[in-house]
Amino acid sequence: MAQPNGTINGTSNGTLPALRTQPKAIFFTDFDGTITLQDSNDFMTDNLGFGVELRKKGNQDVLFGRRAFRDSFQEMMDSVKTPYDQCIDTLLKNVQLDPAFAEFFAWTRENNVPVIVLSGGMQPIIRALLAHLVGEDAVQHMQIVSNDVKPRPGKSINEYDGWNISFHDESDFGHDKSLEIKPYAALPERPIMFYAGDGVSDLSAAKETDLLFAKAGRDLVTYCENEKVPFVTFEDFSDIHKVVADVVNGKISVKEAAKGRL
Repeated sequence: MAQPNGTINGTSNGTLPALRTQPKAIFFTDFDGTITLQDSNDFMTDNLGFGVELRKKGNQDVLFGRRAFRDSFQEMMDSVKTPYDQCIDTLLKNVQLDPAFAEFFAWTRENNVPVIVLSGGMQPIIRALLAHLVGEDAVQHMQIVSNDVKPRPGKSINEYDGWNISFHDESDFGHDKSLEIKPYAALPERPIMFYAGDGVSDLSAAKETDLLFAKAGRDLVTYCENEKVPFVTFEDFSDIHKVVADVVNGKISVKEAAKGRL
Protein backbone atom coordinates (compact mmCIF):
# COMPACT_ATOMS: atom_id res chain seq x y z
CA MET A 1 0.00 0.00 0.00
CA ALA A 2 1.25 3.46 -0.82
CA GLN A 3 2.08 5.58 2.20
CA PRO A 4 1.26 9.26 2.76
CA ASN A 5 3.94 11.79 2.06
CA GLY A 6 3.85 14.05 5.13
CA THR A 7 0.72 15.81 3.96
CA ILE A 8 -0.71 18.61 6.05
CA ASN A 9 -3.47 17.39 8.39
CA GLY A 10 -3.12 13.76 7.29
CA THR A 11 -3.18 10.60 9.40
CA SER A 12 0.51 9.87 8.83
CA ASN A 13 1.30 10.83 12.45
CA GLY A 14 -0.86 7.95 13.71
CA THR A 15 -3.71 10.13 15.01
CA LEU A 16 -7.27 10.36 13.75
CA PRO A 17 -8.11 14.06 14.08
CA ALA A 18 -11.83 13.75 13.36
CA LEU A 19 -12.36 11.59 16.46
CA ARG A 20 -11.27 14.26 18.92
CA THR A 21 -14.84 15.46 19.51
CA GLN A 22 -16.32 11.92 19.54
CA PRO A 23 -18.65 12.60 16.62
CA LYS A 24 -21.60 10.46 15.59
CA ALA A 25 -20.70 10.95 11.91
CA ILE A 26 -17.82 12.12 9.70
CA PHE A 27 -18.29 13.74 6.30
CA PHE A 28 -15.49 13.13 3.79
CA THR A 29 -15.73 15.12 0.58
CA ASP A 30 -14.01 15.86 -2.67
CA PHE A 31 -13.37 19.54 -3.39
CA ASP A 32 -13.29 20.32 -7.10
CA GLY A 33 -16.68 20.01 -8.79
CA THR A 34 -18.24 18.88 -5.50
CA ILE A 35 -17.89 21.75 -3.03
CA THR A 36 -17.32 24.01 -6.03
CA LEU A 37 -19.41 24.21 -9.19
CA GLN A 38 -16.31 24.18 -11.41
CA ASP A 39 -13.31 21.88 -11.15
CA SER A 40 -10.30 24.19 -10.73
CA ASN A 41 -7.90 21.71 -12.34
CA ASP A 42 -10.23 21.17 -15.31
CA PHE A 43 -10.68 24.93 -15.62
CA MET A 44 -6.92 25.51 -15.74
CA THR A 45 -6.45 22.70 -18.25
CA ASP A 46 -9.32 23.84 -20.47
CA ASN A 47 -8.42 27.53 -20.46
CA LEU A 48 -4.67 27.70 -19.74
CA GLY A 49 -3.52 24.24 -20.82
CA PHE A 50 -4.10 21.78 -23.66
CA GLY A 51 -7.86 22.21 -23.75
CA VAL A 52 -11.17 20.43 -23.23
CA GLU A 53 -10.87 17.64 -25.80
CA LEU A 54 -7.61 16.14 -24.54
CA ARG A 55 -8.70 16.57 -20.92
CA LYS A 56 -11.97 14.70 -21.49
CA LYS A 57 -10.16 11.93 -23.35
CA GLY A 58 -7.83 11.51 -20.38
CA ASN A 59 -10.77 11.33 -17.97
CA GLN A 60 -12.44 8.64 -20.06
CA ASP A 61 -9.22 6.63 -20.21
CA VAL A 62 -9.05 6.70 -16.40
CA LEU A 63 -12.74 5.93 -15.95
CA PHE A 64 -12.56 2.79 -18.07
CA GLY A 65 -9.23 1.57 -16.71
CA ARG A 66 -7.04 2.32 -19.71
CA ARG A 67 -4.78 4.70 -17.80
CA ALA A 68 -3.83 5.62 -14.24
CA PHE A 69 -5.28 8.84 -12.88
CA ARG A 70 -1.84 9.95 -11.72
CA ASP A 71 -0.41 9.89 -15.26
CA SER A 72 -3.41 11.60 -16.82
CA PHE A 73 -3.47 14.32 -14.17
CA GLN A 74 0.29 14.92 -14.44
CA GLU A 75 -0.16 15.45 -18.18
CA MET A 76 -3.00 17.90 -17.54
CA MET A 77 -0.98 19.96 -15.09
CA ASP A 78 2.15 19.85 -17.27
CA SER A 79 0.14 21.54 -20.03
CA VAL A 80 -0.47 24.59 -17.81
CA LYS A 81 2.56 26.89 -18.08
CA THR A 82 0.98 29.99 -16.46
CA PRO A 83 2.76 31.19 -13.28
CA TYR A 84 1.09 29.72 -10.19
CA ASP A 85 0.02 33.02 -8.61
CA GLN A 86 -1.68 33.95 -11.89
CA CYS A 87 -3.44 30.56 -11.93
CA ILE A 88 -4.84 31.26 -8.46
CA ASP A 89 -5.98 34.76 -9.49
CA THR A 90 -7.76 33.31 -12.52
CA LEU A 91 -9.50 30.66 -10.43
CA LEU A 92 -10.62 33.16 -7.78
CA LYS A 93 -12.42 35.07 -10.55
CA ASN A 94 -14.08 32.06 -12.12
CA VAL A 95 -14.74 29.26 -9.62
CA GLN A 96 -18.01 29.38 -7.68
CA LEU A 97 -19.17 27.63 -4.51
CA ASP A 98 -22.03 25.15 -4.47
CA PRO A 99 -24.87 27.46 -3.38
CA ALA A 100 -25.92 25.19 -0.51
CA PHE A 101 -22.49 24.27 0.86
CA ALA A 102 -22.12 27.14 3.34
CA GLU A 103 -25.43 26.27 5.05
CA PHE A 104 -24.52 22.58 5.15
CA PHE A 105 -21.07 23.34 6.59
CA ALA A 106 -22.62 25.54 9.29
CA TRP A 107 -24.94 22.63 10.18
CA THR A 108 -21.98 20.22 10.45
CA ARG A 109 -20.23 22.54 12.90
CA GLU A 110 -23.36 22.91 15.00
CA ASN A 111 -23.96 19.14 15.05
CA ASN A 112 -20.40 17.87 15.59
CA VAL A 113 -19.98 16.30 12.15
CA PRO A 114 -16.33 16.87 11.13
CA VAL A 115 -15.73 17.68 7.46
CA ILE A 116 -12.59 16.23 5.87
CA VAL A 117 -11.71 17.48 2.40
CA LEU A 118 -9.90 14.81 0.34
CA SER A 119 -8.71 16.33 -2.90
CA GLY A 120 -6.70 15.36 -5.94
CA GLY A 121 -6.01 19.06 -6.35
CA MET A 122 -3.30 21.22 -4.81
CA GLN A 123 -3.31 22.60 -1.26
CA PRO A 124 -2.61 26.32 -2.05
CA ILE A 125 -5.43 26.51 -4.59
CA ILE A 126 -7.92 24.72 -2.33
CA ARG A 127 -7.14 26.95 0.64
CA ALA A 128 -7.25 30.14 -1.44
CA LEU A 129 -10.61 29.22 -2.98
CA LEU A 130 -12.17 28.13 0.33
CA ALA A 131 -10.99 31.28 2.12
CA HIS A 132 -12.40 33.37 -0.74
CA LEU A 133 -15.71 31.50 -0.96
CA VAL A 134 -16.57 30.58 2.66
CA GLY A 135 -14.09 32.58 4.73
CA GLU A 136 -10.81 31.95 6.51
CA ASP A 137 -12.56 30.89 9.72
CA ALA A 138 -14.29 28.04 7.89
CA VAL A 139 -10.98 26.88 6.43
CA GLN A 140 -9.52 26.62 9.92
CA HIS A 141 -12.30 24.20 10.87
CA MET A 142 -11.73 21.83 7.94
CA GLN A 143 -9.14 19.12 7.66
CA ILE A 144 -7.73 19.27 4.13
CA VAL A 145 -5.70 16.40 2.69
CA SER A 146 -4.49 16.87 -0.86
CA ASN A 147 -1.64 17.04 -3.31
CA ASP A 148 0.65 20.06 -3.20
CA VAL A 149 2.79 22.16 -5.53
CA LYS A 150 6.57 22.42 -5.91
CA PRO A 151 8.93 24.47 -8.07
CA ARG A 152 10.56 22.97 -11.12
CA PRO A 153 14.38 22.76 -10.89
CA GLY A 154 15.99 26.20 -10.95
CA LYS A 155 12.67 28.05 -11.00
CA SER A 156 10.04 29.49 -8.67
CA ILE A 157 6.39 28.50 -8.89
CA ASN A 158 5.44 32.02 -9.94
CA GLU A 159 7.55 31.90 -13.11
CA TYR A 160 6.39 30.72 -16.53
CA ASP A 161 6.46 26.89 -16.51
CA GLY A 162 7.87 27.14 -13.00
CA TRP A 163 5.63 24.77 -11.02
CA ASN A 164 4.89 21.07 -10.83
CA ILE A 165 2.37 19.03 -8.88
CA SER A 166 3.70 17.28 -5.79
CA PHE A 167 1.66 14.12 -5.29
CA HIS A 168 0.43 13.03 -1.87
CA ASP A 169 1.59 9.41 -2.20
CA GLU A 170 3.10 6.89 -4.61
CA SER A 171 -0.19 5.31 -5.69
CA ASP A 172 -1.60 5.24 -9.22
CA PHE A 173 -4.04 7.91 -8.05
CA GLY A 174 -1.35 10.35 -6.90
CA HIS A 175 -3.61 10.81 -3.90
CA ASP A 176 -5.25 7.54 -2.88
CA LYS A 177 -8.15 8.94 -0.87
CA SER A 178 -8.89 5.56 0.68
CA LEU A 179 -5.67 5.90 2.75
CA GLU A 180 -7.34 8.62 4.80
CA ILE A 181 -10.65 6.80 5.22
CA LYS A 182 -9.49 3.24 6.00
CA PRO A 183 -8.07 3.95 9.49
CA TYR A 184 -11.52 5.18 10.52
CA ALA A 185 -13.28 2.28 8.81
CA ALA A 186 -11.09 -0.24 10.65
CA LEU A 187 -12.19 0.89 14.10
CA PRO A 188 -14.38 -1.63 15.97
CA GLU A 189 -16.72 1.18 16.99
CA ARG A 190 -16.79 4.19 14.74
CA PRO A 191 -18.94 7.07 13.49
CA ILE A 192 -21.15 6.83 10.40
CA MET A 193 -19.02 7.80 7.41
CA PHE A 194 -20.20 9.70 4.33
CA TYR A 195 -18.35 10.62 1.14
CA ALA A 196 -19.31 13.08 -1.61
CA GLY A 197 -17.62 13.27 -5.00
CA ASP A 198 -18.10 13.70 -8.70
CA GLY A 199 -15.32 12.31 -10.85
CA VAL A 200 -12.35 10.10 -11.59
CA SER A 201 -10.26 11.42 -8.68
CA ASP A 202 -12.87 9.88 -6.35
CA LEU A 203 -12.63 6.29 -7.58
CA SER A 204 -10.25 5.27 -4.78
CA ALA A 205 -12.73 6.44 -2.12
CA ALA A 206 -15.97 5.23 -3.69
CA LYS A 207 -16.20 1.93 -1.79
CA GLU A 208 -14.83 3.03 1.58
CA THR A 209 -17.67 4.76 3.44
CA ASP A 210 -21.19 3.89 4.58
CA LEU A 211 -22.94 6.18 2.10
CA LEU A 212 -21.60 7.66 -1.12
CA PHE A 213 -23.04 10.81 -2.69
CA ALA A 214 -22.23 10.99 -6.41
CA LYS A 215 -22.94 14.18 -8.32
CA ALA A 216 -25.68 13.71 -10.91
CA GLY A 217 -24.50 13.46 -14.51
CA ARG A 218 -20.81 13.04 -13.64
CA ASP A 219 -18.28 10.25 -14.14
CA LEU A 220 -18.54 8.90 -10.58
CA VAL A 221 -22.15 7.84 -11.24
CA THR A 222 -21.02 5.80 -14.26
CA TYR A 223 -18.28 4.15 -12.19
CA CYS A 224 -20.65 3.25 -9.36
CA GLU A 225 -23.16 1.70 -11.73
CA ASN A 226 -20.47 -0.28 -13.58
CA GLU A 227 -18.87 -1.50 -10.34
CA LYS A 228 -22.16 -2.06 -8.44
CA VAL A 229 -21.20 0.42 -5.71
CA PRO A 230 -24.22 1.64 -3.68
CA PHE A 231 -24.70 5.40 -3.98
CA VAL A 232 -27.22 8.20 -4.21
CA THR A 233 -27.02 11.14 -6.60
CA PHE A 234 -27.10 14.79 -5.59
CA GLU A 235 -27.61 18.01 -7.53
CA ASP A 236 -26.22 20.31 -4.85
CA PHE A 237 -25.46 20.28 -1.13
CA SER A 238 -29.09 20.86 -0.18
CA ASP A 239 -29.73 17.24 -1.25
CA ILE A 240 -26.76 16.05 0.80
CA HIS A 241 -27.78 18.15 3.81
CA LYS A 242 -31.25 16.58 4.02
CA VAL A 243 -30.00 13.00 3.74
CA VAL A 244 -27.07 13.41 6.15
CA ALA A 245 -29.32 15.08 8.73
CA ASP A 246 -31.94 12.33 8.39
CA VAL A 247 -29.31 9.58 8.79
CA VAL A 248 -27.60 11.28 11.75
CA ASN A 249 -30.97 11.85 13.44
CA GLY A 250 -31.99 8.22 12.92
CA LYS A 251 -34.88 8.91 10.54
CA ILE A 252 -33.45 6.69 7.78
CA SER A 253 -30.61 4.17 7.46
CA VAL A 254 -27.68 4.50 5.08
CA LYS A 255 -29.04 1.50 3.17
CA GLU A 256 -32.39 3.23 2.72
CA ALA A 257 -30.62 6.39 1.58
CA ALA A 258 -28.56 4.66 -1.15
CA LYS A 259 -31.19 5.03 -3.87
CA GLY A 260 -28.88 5.34 -6.89
CA ARG A 261 -29.95 7.81 -9.59
CA LEU A 262 -32.75 10.12 -8.42
